[in-house]
Amino acid sequence: MPKVNRYVDISTVDKEAKKDYIDRHSPFIHCAPAAKSGEKFSVTVRMGQEYAHPDDPDHYIRSIQLFNGETLLAETTFISGSLGGMGAKGNQEVTYSIVPSGSKLRLTAMAFCTKHGLWECDPVEVPVSAAE
Repeated sequence: MPKVNRYVDISTVDKEAKKDYIDRHSPFIHCAPAAKSGEKFSVTVRMGQEYAHPDDPDHYIRSIQLFNGETLLAETTFISGSLGGMGAKGNQEVTYSIVPSGSKLRLTAMAFCTKHGLWECDPVEVPVSAAE
């Protein structure tokens, strides 16, 4: 089982290099605050908020996964160079359309960096109401 790294609030971190390291490797979920059962719901996962990640042959974001609890909903795989290659930096981002059921979503994103391993975000809970 690989070690799973988690985001920590970078405002509590003293060293700029550590803030950069934590932020650029962490996936962040962006979505509406509520969803309707049976209707498409957009969820964007973006790597980093303030810092960009390298896109080198030996150091890049290889994949992003979106989970609802323990259920894998979607996964995207990237190749080196998809953000411009050697020396380029950027924030991988993917938007998924999911169709929720049940009374709430407990969304979690995971991302894999080829050099620094597996990273997970804090869960985002989204209430799901009945369709009208």
